[in-house]
Amino acid sequence: MPVLFEPVQLNQLRLRNRAVLAPMTRVSAEPDGCANELMRDYYQAFAKGGFGLLITEGTYTDTAYSQGYFNQPGLATEGQRDSWVPIVSAVHEEGAAIIAQLMHGGAQTQGNIQHARHVGPSAVQPDGRQLSFYGGEGPYATPAEMTETEIQEAIAGFVQAARHASDAGFDGVELHAANGYLLHEFITAEFNKRTDRWGGDFKARLALPLEVIRVVREAVGTNFVVGMRMSQGMVTDSRLKWDGGIDAARYRLATLASAGLDYLHVTEYDASAPAFEEGPSLAAIAKSSVTIPVMVNGGIGTEAQARALLDNGEADLLVIGKAALANHDWPIRIQEGVALTEFNYDMFSPMATLTNELGWRGTHGRSATRQP
Repeated sequence: MPVLFEPVQLNQLRLRNRAVLAPMTRVSAEPDGCANELMRDYYQAFAKGGFGLLITEGTYTDTAYSQGYFNQPGLATEGQRDSWVPIVSAVHEEGAAIIAQLMHGGAQTQGNIQHARHVGPSAVQPDGRQLSFYGGEGPYATPAEMTETEIQEAIAGFVQAARHASDAGFDGVELHAANGYLLHEFITAEFNKRTDRWGGDFKARLALPLEVIRVVREAVGTNFVVGMRMSQGMVTDSRLKWDGGIDAARYRLATLASAGLDYLHVTEYDASAPAFEEGPSLAAIAKSSVTIPVMVNGGIGTEAQARALLDNGEADLLVIGKAALANHDWPIRIQEGVALTEFNYDMFSPMATLTNELGWRGTHGRSATRQP
């Protein structure tokens, strides 16, 4: 697959190939949100395994309401910032780049050491039940509607976390506006019932992500990579669709892309499936709506799936999730035609931690990477 292994440019950042590690919550940081040696070894393995770019698991951005899970890493404090430095250095030593995904849990918060109170755009309870493999139990709480002060606090948190990412040596940040977390909630009609300047029709509901893009770009300058992850489905409702259909989707994507982003990262359960009942995929809609590079995630595991998205012009970069967990050297295996190990959800049992993954591999005598 020559295209997959061609270099690509994101702003001033040149990547050795178009294989990207997906951001995946692993709830393996220290209780205070600091990264650790186990995480360093985890990320370094993907860099050594041939990925051109790694996107971290969602990192929380402030010491108020942003933390979504217990043992989630953060970039809110100086201590958290400094704890990422060895990870960034280890990834760079292996020739890969690394971007920090900045996340505010919003209404889907299920573990926060700062507050038991949860906040969201409006007082709308998320559907479904909390994720047990991330330490949750029972239904989600109904969040309090955010005050203007709390919204400004959340915006300031994204700015501070972006500065901390830059200071720690990261190559960029990704603003998490997907999967039902805070920025996504403000975009959707289901969670955002506000009548002030942060709510309204589908255009008006872009106000918060647009403001976050503006202030983060202002804080980190023009040469630091800033991207955004977007989806229709949420952790709490994978079937959710944006209101307004394809035309409104094009408007959202184009408006956010032109606000100061270096790339868009779109994710669906199946990246090649129609975005709505029929017609193009969300990836194809994004590619035809923006001029910046488009990263695509969603059920991409095999060479055939990767080739189809690239050959059809639906993606500039491929973001690999579960297949990467099973094969930390996925790009090398694809390039050399080596068989892939199938992902097994047992590595998430009883929780999706790095320790449980390592234990599963030891019990089953399996390794994520081939031995030399």
